[in-house]
Amino acid sequence: MSVVAGGRFAGAGERRGPAYRETAITAGRAMSDGTGDGGAQDAGRAAARPPSLADLVVVLVALVVLIAGSLALFGLDALNGPIQVALVLCAMVAMLVVLKNGHRWEEVEASGRRALSSITSAVFILLAVGALIGTWNLSGTIPTLVYYGIQVLSPGWYYAAAALICGVVAMSIGSSWTTAATVGVGLVGIATMLGVSAPITAGAVISGAYLGDKLSPLSETTVLTAQMVRVNVYEHIKRQAWTSLPAFVIAFVLFLLIGWVWGPAATDLGDTGSELTALGDIYWITPLNLLPLVLLVVLSARKVPATLALMAAAIFAGILGIFTQPPVIRAFVGEPGLNSVVAGIKAVWRAMANGFEKSSGLADVDRLLSRGGMDSMLPTLWLIIGAVTFGTLLEEFGLLDRLIDPMVRAAKGTGRLFATVFASAFGLNVIAGDQYIALVLPARVFRAEFARRGLAPTNLSRLTADSGTVTSPLVPWNSCGAFMGAVLGVPTLAYLPFCFFNIASPLLSVIYGFTGFTVERLPAGDREEGEE
Repeated sequence: MSVVAGGRFAGAGERRGPAYRETAITAGRAMSDGTGDGGAQDAGRAAARPPSLADLVVVLVALVVLIAGSLALFGLDALNGPIQVALVLCAMVAMLVVLKNGHRWEEVEASGRRALSSITSAVFILLAVGALIGTWNLSGTIPTLVYYGIQVLSPGWYYAAAALICGVVAMSIGSSWTTAATVGVGLVGIATMLGVSAPITAGAVISGAYLGDKLSPLSETTVLTAQMVRVNVYEHIKRQAWTSLPAFVIAFVLFLLIGWVWGPAATDLGDTGSELTALGDIYWITPLNLLPLVLLVVLSARKVPATLALMAAAIFAGILGIFTQPPVIRAFVGEPGLNSVVAGIKAVWRAMANGFEKSSGLADVDRLLSRGGMDSMLPTLWLIIGAVTFGTLLEEFGLLDRLIDPMVRAAKGTGRLFATVFASAFGLNVIAGDQYIALVLPARVFRAEFARRGLAPTNLSRLTADSGTVTSPLVPWNSCGAFMGAVLGVPTLAYLPFCFFNIASPLLSVIYGFTGFTVERLPAGDREEGEE
């Protein structure tokens, strides 16, 4: 994520990490919540039992059964509601376990409030992205990207080009979310027009977006990882390059092979002439339509908060569209006698709320244009609320510690230690549904163990980024997987096999641990540093 788009959970690591849990659960929570006498609450907490192994098993079995059941019954449509219900039920199971162990309901409520407060930024970013897609279709920004892209990009190297373009953009602005929600949306739209695979294109978009995110000093998760492991951010980025660049080369070559060997035959412009004609008939295609994209890049580079940058680009696109696309505005509002100014305001407002709609007679064009709106993000928000609430309950009441502590003790040897960090981070992405828990918790838990074994902290910072950040969009109910699926219009499980970078990067990190390649050692005198 980034300082801009990734800012949706800004500070989440500090708020909800193990150190926070120790203070928030054991001291003064009732006073801040206004739930009663602090001394009485402390006495109640002292009487609470730590979770048992059976407690953990019950919660994990509930998660597996409910998630697997929703996928088995509904397939990819499970993301439209069934998985959300499953996660809410999992949270209820965790609440029952917590209450059984002697915690008060007020503590559970307080944990839920903290979970929801941690995603406040995510809520507004998702709503802003929905508004942006709606107004960018209204104003012709996305159609213009598609119009020019169809004429430049060839199916033979389309996937590789998509990954490279997103990598450059994400590295420039430090934002995987912003990259996917803007350039990525256009690239998936172009893929549909060219007759190439939307899921493979989505995998390429995500591969490039996360390469740039990992190697950009503007990325929030990059900065947070360095801070949590206590290394210089630029040293962290240098070490990440040892896995990120080879992983991207692997992904790039695979995308080239897919495009050349298994992709469609080279397409000449005549094959897409009807789509180009339709776009040209609907919109005034001009480079002026790309000004909202330029504005967003400038605001992102200047570290403007994500919500403000995205909403500014959305509103600017709407205002621009009033002047550049008056026929589109009038047709969208559907009230011929309405004053042009009022019609423009009404069109922009409606596009931000409910998205843009257009019936051109061409299915591919209609799928591209009829998207967006804040209301389109509500199922994703529902998913994130369920996942983060469930994950916060597991973390704050000790159930995640019960899972991770035995793994730490069993990790003998450097290779097994690296594999354990990966398993912990990826497992937390699955169980907790929150990238920040998957990033922060392993960084804190394993920091002292790496120091005790004489391993430089840069090893851990690279490994946690590869394992926690990069794998987050591969899980449908994780906040990142839910976001990518929503904005790209491709189900997470459909694009997952083609996120070659996101698969190769953590695997390379683990292989390095077993082979010793690029594994740095601490000087003998520094081996106990970092322990708390």
